[in-house]
Amino acid sequence: MDEQMGMLPQPDLAAIDVDTVLGALADPVRLSIVRELDRVGESTCSALDVPVNASTVSHHLHALREAGVVTTRIAGRTRPSRLRTDDLDARFPGLLNAILRAEPASK
Repeated sequence: MDEQMGMLPQPDLAAIDVDTVLGALADPVRLSIVRELDRVGESTCSALDVPVNASTVSHHLHALREAGVVTTRIAGRTRPSRLRTDDLDARFPGLLNAILRAEPASK
């Protein structure tokens, strides 16, 4: 997918590596973004309900897209992102669901 097709570049399904996915999801802000995208379906960085500013969310969405966790489409001046749930389930069955449903560690 490319910008001519209305999507920002992302890795092909076969190129997504489990170590890269887990590394991206190890960051607590990225994990909260992924959980919020799971809840809302699709969102822009400024509309996500996470405890950081929109520019920080944008940075983390970029990292998640490069890891193959989210896909981002071009919609005029906005860049809504969504989880690549079906792709990740095909590549790593049950992984995303297990991560999303895991209880956070108590502090």
